[in-house]
Amino acid sequence: MRLVFAGTPEVALPSLDALVASRHDVVAVVSRPDARVGRGRTLSPSPVKARAEELGIEVLTPGRPSEPDFIARLTELAPDACPVVAYGALIPQAVLDIPAHGWVNLHFSLLPAWRGAAPVQRALIAGDEFTGASTFRLEAGLDTGPVFGILTDRIQPRDTSGDLLGRLAEAGASLLVHTLDGIEDGTVEAVEQPGEGISHAPKLEVTDAEIDWRTPALAIDRLVRGCTPAPGAWTTFRGQRLGLGPLEVAGDSVGIDLAPGQVLAGKREVLVGTVSAPVRLGEVRHQGKKPMPAADWARGVRPADDERLGA
Repeated sequence: MRLVFAGTPEVALPSLDALVASRHDVVAVVSRPDARVGRGRTLSPSPVKARAEELGIEVLTPGRPSEPDFIARLTELAPDACPVVAYGALIPQAVLDIPAHGWVNLHFSLLPAWRGAAPVQRALIAGDEFTGASTFRLEAGLDTGPVFGILTDRIQPRDTSGDLLGRLAEAGASLLVHTLDGIEDGTVEAVEQPGEGISHAPKLEVTDAEIDWRTPALAIDRLVRGCTPAPGAWTTFRGQRLGLGPLEVAGDSVGIDLAPGQVLAGKREVLVGTVSAPVRLGEVRHQGKKPMPAADWARGVRPADDERLGA
């Protein structure tokens, strides 16, 4: 089939590479416009655009998919299907109707669970035991279209959202190729999503990633892992933001009773109190500085007995 692939971030690259290596013909790529990144605010192409240009594939970067010039060019390309992975913009119905087999979206959840922009992060924060990926036909509703296929993945105890998303991106690329093969061969059929088990996964904002030390240690652990690497979990210390990498639940076996947010700094570890068991900090990062082991941070700041994180 003739394909026009839509995607923007790095997580979409395995799918683009898999489709290029497949029996199908990727005639163009759609991605979000160049954006300013880094401290220097340099205008840079998306990872998908950069890869497509390396491969010599035409790239379309409309500000909005409703732009007449974009619609005209997509119509000229006459794709049979438009696979899409994390494109980052809503596709209007007029554009959804252009390919004969529609837009086939790879979404990183077991639909109808976790519809939305942050399915992997929300699954981790919620403490789900399993997650996965789904291919479905894109329609006007948010991730509501009929499903072609799924794969499942057990969430490991120390998974971060970056770890899990990386695995799902690789496995999902194969699922997407097989879905398109089946569409062409007439061997797969989309099935409507059930009306039960629906949950939503809105984008995680920076405010969502602030740790409340008055919650249980297990919930804090899940929040930190779900926010790693982005948007990055954080707390405050002496009025300044302090970023936190994945931590460990120390458990009751440490035999130490700490108040929520209370810091106990040893030579090799830093414990912080929660409403349940203490947690053992991993890496910490002051704003604008490189991450460092928690014990090194504590030696530098020397927290007093009455100081609290998040106070």
